[in-house]
Amino acid sequence: MNKYILLLVSFLVGGCLDVRTAYLGECFLGVPYQESPLGEGVLPDADPVIRFDAFDCVTFVETVLADCDENKLSQIRYKDGKIDFLNRNHFIESDWLINNADKVKNVSAKYGSVVQKNIVIDKKSWLKKVHNIDANFVPISVNLEYLPYSAVKKIKTTNELIVLFVADNSKMRDKIGTDLAVVHMGFLLPNGVLRHASSDKKAVVDVDFYQYLQERMKNNNNLGIVLVEILK
Repeated sequence: MNKYILLLVSFLVGGCLDVRTAYLGECFLGVPYQESPLGEGVLPDADPVIRFDAFDCVTFVETVLADCDENKLSQIRYKDGKIDFLNRNHFIESDWLINNADKVKNVSAKYGSVVQKNIVIDKKSWLKKVHNIDANFVPISVNLEYLPYSAVKKIKTTNELIVLFVADNSKMRDKIGTDLAVVHMGFLLPNGVLRHASSDKKAVVDVDFYQYLQERMKNNNNLGIVLVEILK
């Protein structure tokens, strides 16, 4: 029986595992990557509300932060914990960071000289173009503070951080109906390891954080990182 089936059995038999105390999701190493594996259990996204056999980069971070507890996960994934597709924190910049301000904090300025990127999130346009859903949202302008790759030095911390990867996606605006800046996320461990659900590796993996940065820097559209402290 493989590891992620054993994990699921453990949850069903013994209750919730405290994944964060198991070193921020180490038990999920090797679990397959799947794009957008979670939903609301009903249309328009009938994927399950919680699962442990597949992750994308966001759901991996969210599930670990929630200690694999469905109620905690709902509080992270949805504004005020109300499970609904339109209420989901779809955009890291305008939804996820703001609605989880009691749980996480952008601390990039502690680690180097930051700059700001202005992003206009047009959720109404995105919903229509990508999901063919009509909804009444007004565009939101966000100034995202991040560390350009040129300003990233050796990060000295005794605490685990969430790292967000920022890119210029202006060429995608016509296709998806909105700006977008945060394109990936994972955990940065104090030993310089990035633990993330990787679409390239097709699994949750550990990689050398600084080597990973060097690879991302080869693409000029990749701009830098946001370092996020876990408050609770």
